[in-house]
Amino acid sequence: MDARKIVVVVEDVEVARTALQWALNNILRYGDLITLLHVYPSTPSKSKKNLRLLRLKGFQLALSFREICNSFLNTKTEIVVTEGDRDGRRIAAMVSEIGAFALVLGLHDGSFLYRLVMAPNSVAFNLNCKVLAIKQPTPLTARTISLQDSSIKMDFSQIEIDTLR
Repeated sequence: MDARKIVVVVEDVEVARTALQWALNNILRYGDLITLLHVYPSTPSKSKKNLRLLRLKGFQLALSFREICNSFLNTKTEIVVTEGDRDGRRIAAMVSEIGAFALVLGLHDGSFLYRLVMAPNSVAFNLNCKVLAIKQPTPLTARTISLQDSSIKMDFSQIEIDTLR
């Protein structure tokens, strides 16, 4: 079996942590590499102090995600923290550069995926990988599923997109 590269988008929202846990439990195989990718926003001021602070906060956030990965045996992880815009172009470029098998992200109102798909004049992105968008379960849905099958604790929505255009 060849090792696969799985990119997980690191954001400071609970659904991003849920997405990472889902990936660790459902698609990670022995030998796979998890890349924790955080893209901090470009700032108009471009002051070195502001950029350094944003980079540091992004790295600290990624380290907290790495702690989740460390709870799984034999998990190989790497951290990539980079500057980019909120439109997803930098994420798409990094996924392509890494040669990812899958991109895993938490789906929320501010997700780049919504902006990418809904933008009227968006640049065509070809990620050349599976895109798995994990949605945070609602308390009612999680409770209902738990009543039906005690082994299922969460409800996840998966979206697989071969090409975004």
